Amino acid sequence: MIFLVESLWNRSFFIISFLLYSTKLTRKNKNTLSMVLASPPPSSPPPLSWGGLPLKRSFRSPIHPDSPSPAQKIFVMEAGMPSDAKEASGKARKRRPPRIVIPESNHVGFGDEASIRVSEEMEFQVEEREYCLASRKGSRLVMEDGYGVITNISGDPKQAFFGVFDGHGGRAAVDHVRERLGKNIMAAINKLNGKGKLDEAIKEGYLTTDKEFLSQGVSSGTCVATGLLKDGELHVANVGDCRVVLSRNGVAEVLTSDHCAGRADERSRIEDLGGYVSCKNGVWRIQDSLAISRAIGDLHLKDWIISEPEIVSLRLMPDCEFLIMASDGLWDKVTNQEAVDVVLKHRSPLHACKSLMDLSSSRGNKDDKTVMVIDLQRFLQGD
Repeated sequence: MIFLVESLWNRSFFIISFLLYSTKLTRKNKNTLSMVLASPPPSSPPPLSWGGLPLKRSFRSPIHPDSPSPAQKIFVMEAGMPSDAKEASGKARKRRPPRIVIPESNHVGFGDEASIRVSEEMEFQVEEREYCLASRKGSRLVMEDGYGVITNISGDPKQAFFGVFDGHGGRAAVDHVRERLGKNIMAAINKLNGKGKLDEAIKEGYLTTDKEFLSQGVSSGTCVATGLLKDGELHVANVGDCRVVLSRNGVAEVLTSDHCAGRADERSRIEDLGGYVSCKNGVWRIQDSLAISRAIGDLHLKDWIISEPEIVSLRLMPDCEFLIMASDGLWDKVTNQEAVDVVLKHRSPLHACKSLMDLSSSRGNKDDKTVMVIDLQRFLQGD
């Protein structure tokens, strides 16, 4: 009996103590809550707004061992918000500004603008009486091939100038050569007044064009192959690895020699000038940079990359059928005789140009490609 009374007494004492402690804690929390509500809000910037509606801003009470529970200590203040705009404000807070859409440019870049993207399907063709041309952009961001044509020179339909250009480091050099090379060669020929050799005038035209471009201070460069038809003669010149192939009775005859860094005479010339030529992954390069040894432009390598062309001249004969003038995007994958055979197989020279580009692409070439076929029969004397 004594044990039972003592147990009831202990339980009653525990319950009474718990109730007293709870009452004390409740009063303390109530005081803390009153202090928070009575105190002014902390200094802050003006209320945020979105679309003209003020946004809600939240404040939290200081963290303290005696602070109210998390459910009690978060208070929301309506900072200057009219009562009838509360619902609209909730919707405004969920809005997001529209995503800005920047359209892609199809502009073809020059020089430093080589990072601008152009169409992946860039291709064009030209079909004239004297020649046909097809050109197709490769995998680069910028189409760096070009061409130049001047026909009916001085009113003579049997005088013409043709050129194919393969640029590197942007289009700046290609576009300068396209605009100026033919004109500079014609100007140099006019200065001869019938005296001197055409080869010297062609060389002067190349060197003048190079000097003009270098004065612009742009580091771009281009390979060049040209053909001048005058007085029943063909004068072919080149710097770099654009190539000119003559079809003589269906047999390919190469009229140019590629200026590659690994060519023995070019390598010796560069080393004699204090430069060096190295081979990496099977490709010879000058100063570990450019794989060609002659070009127009290339200001940063001009101590070794010269613009003096090699020139071949010949008399046109009835067995001279046509010229194929193309950038290395063709010749890297198609042999000289293959190219002649394709042209002979097609009745249309334009279709032949496109077939040659397709053949090179099918063999894995992703470079820019420009192919020109020139009908030499139209330039024979006496016809």
